Amino acid sequence: MLAGLGYSIMPLIGIRNELSKNELQIVPIKGLPIVTTWSLIWLKGKKRTPVSGAFLEYLTNEKVKIVKEKFSGYEQY
Repeated sequence: MLAGLGYSIMPLIGIRNELSKNELQIVPIKGLPIVTTWSLIWLKGKKRTPVSGAFLEYLTNEKVKIVKEKFSGYEQY
């Protein structure tokens, strides 16, 4: 819409700034928002590096907080 080309389906996390500045508008559509499930995958049998192991542990411990802070709040728009 910024380019004047019409409608688009965008993830809220990617357009929050534009919404807060009233540069974009959400149009309510039946069946939206799209609810998805995210998964982490890795090769079976591959040994994780310390960094990837720490990242997985962080996500496991903080997932509820991350979802609440980064992926909720669409109702306000």
